[in-house]
Amino acid sequence: MNEKEYDNLLHIKTAGTLELLSQSPHYNRYEATPYEALDVLFNEYALERTDGFVDFGCGKARVSFYVHNRFSASVTGIEMNAQLYQDAIENLVQYRRKNKRAGGAIRFERCFAESYEIEASENRFYFFNPFSIQIFMTVIGNIMQSVERVMRPVDVILYYPTAEYVQFMDNQTPFELLKEVKIDRLYEKNENERFLVYRLGE
Repeated sequence: MNEKEYDNLLHIKTAGTLELLSQSPHYNRYEATPYEALDVLFNEYALERTDGFVDFGCGKARVSFYVHNRFSASVTGIEMNAQLYQDAIENLVQYRRKNKRAGGAIRFERCFAESYEIEASENRFYFFNPFSIQIFMTVIGNIMQSVERVMRPVDVILYYPTAEYVQFMDNQTPFELLKEVKIDRLYEKNENERFLVYRLGE
């Protein structure tokens, strides 16, 4: 299926990009993770219904709906941009109207990622370069503090990871690389077309 067909299947609209003009230079433009990439990742890396998945910089929430639909896990999307947050809410209305089956909760929070308080039930954290390394470092610190409060294994999933993100995770955190998933067809042209999954604790 192409991008539009996949959106239609989920009854959402997530295509396109959005430049965040007049926003903080720490936040990057909206661009959805390709469905093709999500299929490859989650064929190799499964979630459990009991997982709590957080999509940082969720935008119009493609990843959030994909994960909820495929795994019935609880999902929280974090988005600071008013227009993108509204798009996610509108998508949620359509998604719920067409997807009646039981599953975990799905919700969206409009806030800065670094101010979001990690819940003890949340253990899978997704990033597609939504913001600067400074904010990323703060968010990872918040995740680690959450683990100190309530011990549990947590995973950080990076798509199209920047060198700064990778160097920070490898050299300045106790996270260990669990899995690298390459999007083969795209990776041949661009070595950034991959996912890195890091885990803290077992």
